[in-house]
Amino acid sequence: MAVAASLLRLSRPRRALLPLSSLRLPLSTQPQPASSPAPPPSSASRRFPHLLSFLAAAAAAAAAAGGTTVALCDPGVDHRVGGKDSTELVVKGKRRRLPQEFIAELASFLGDNLTVDYEERSFHGTPQNSFHRAANVPDAVVFPSSQDEVQKIVMACNKYKVPIVPYGGATSIEGHTLAPHGGVCIDMTLMKKIKSLHVEDMDVVVEPGVGWIELNEYLKPYGLFFPLDPGKVLVPCPGATIGGMCATRCSGSLAVRYGTMRDNVINLQAVLPNGDVVKTGSRARKSAAGYDLTRLIIGSEGTLGVITEVTLRLQKLPSHSVVAMCNFKTIKDAADVAIATMLSGIQVSRVELLDEVQIRAINMANGRNLPEVPTLMFEFIGTEAYALEQTLLVQKIATEHRGSDFVFVEEPAAKEELWKIRKQALWAGFAMKPDHEAMITDVCVPLSRLAECISASKRLLDASTLTCLVIAHAGDGNFHTIILFDANKEEERKEAERLNHFMVHTALSMEGTCTGEHGVGTGKMKYLEKELGIESLRTMKRIKAALDPNNIMNPGKLIPPHVCI
Repeated sequence: MAVAASLLRLSRPRRALLPLSSLRLPLSTQPQPASSPAPPPSSASRRFPHLLSFLAAAAAAAAAAGGTTVALCDPGVDHRVGGKDSTELVVKGKRRRLPQEFIAELASFLGDNLTVDYEERSFHGTPQNSFHRAANVPDAVVFPSSQDEVQKIVMACNKYKVPIVPYGGATSIEGHTLAPHGGVCIDMTLMKKIKSLHVEDMDVVVEPGVGWIELNEYLKPYGLFFPLDPGKVLVPCPGATIGGMCATRCSGSLAVRYGTMRDNVINLQAVLPNGDVVKTGSRARKSAAGYDLTRLIIGSEGTLGVITEVTLRLQKLPSHSVVAMCNFKTIKDAADVAIATMLSGIQVSRVELLDEVQIRAINMANGRNLPEVPTLMFEFIGTEAYALEQTLLVQKIATEHRGSDFVFVEEPAAKEELWKIRKQALWAGFAMKPDHEAMITDVCVPLSRLAECISASKRLLDASTLTCLVIAHAGDGNFHTIILFDANKEEERKEAERLNHFMVHTALSMEGTCTGEHGVGTGKMKYLEKELGIESLRTMKRIKAALDPNNIMNPGKLIPPHVCI
């Protein structure tokens, strides 16, 4: 069964790596042109580029060329793939054989933590929770255990101009870990130390391979927790790691109260493409010192450097919580209640919306008997009296918007049972169509436009021949549609793409975004020009070119290939 296979791959332990000398498989399964090693980088390229100086130089160069824009596009790449108006499924790339001296250099300090085994490379080059695919897989996979090893790997890759794909918990869904140009996959799972906890300051310093669930288990005895919860969003991602969560600027169901990853990282360390290690700030809770490099790296999806250490802001575990659920006749009524709740000033910690198709899927998958109507779920935290007061206020708001069957629970076991409804969303959907893939949308709109955007989307979804389920983080205007399609049927894939395209452009027309929390990867690049404008993309490209002139860091992601500077 497809679901069981996906779960097996997600939980798959790392294979015991064979010594490099014992592997007989070639570095590539396809014929590749030979190439000479690139010369070592000059001392000038080893310096951290100053962004302002670079932009001034770029402007001067453009002026010297008669005011024309200097062409610096991704060479040798079909600009329709991942670029504006792209409809391609498989991401293509340009690859070359890894020099043997490069492999030898990595092996000299990595030993058995380097592999060119095809099965391992294929596993790392195939997303575990996504239909996105690439024409190629990594040529090698490395498992560094320290920042020093990451630095040596990156310096070697820059020296030989070998592409790098950072790899965390493999839970992203937009093709972030694809290797269309081959190269080296840097698997960060061995870097999972919790380096220091400062209870009185409510922060913790961790390596990027630490998982958010294991971090919260460590913090629980101290009465603290890290509030981002990507594992409770759509896919069951206990494997989501702090490094990957930073790279994609993720959030989750608690973002309505605690913010996204951007708001919960105090500083970080990263190895830049030339091998320099940069620390982006101090442990102070606020600072006005210099460029905000922390936020530049967060959400950069591995295109600017490899994250090696993160200092996180923590929260106190709530003393009490209440979980509530309410049914509605229409999805617009449910969305209106979410909006009214936020406007009332009630400090909810979660507001989750599930449409009637999603509830039907949960009933089918888990033998429940829930009313198959649009449903809102809430969580309130604080003192017992405060949480109960907020619950009753929301019950009043729901009643005014034709809500029914409002129930709330306070006992831990009852709360866990109620939240299972939300946690089981994606796999319940797969139970309806076990051999199908899921295209998952991630639009986010200003809160006042949420009801309108969901209603317009639902009319199209309900008329489609595909099975489509809607789930929303309704408190911050972010909603997902799980579009189930048979990947072997071209007409179904095109229909899924049509629905996705409609929802994205509807959100953009309402001053929203194509991705509220999943990130861009390869799947969302084609929408960025309409959302951000070409000048914003050119600025991003200039930053990328300044920090990564050899374009080794996760090439083919985030910035559309048709963008030229």
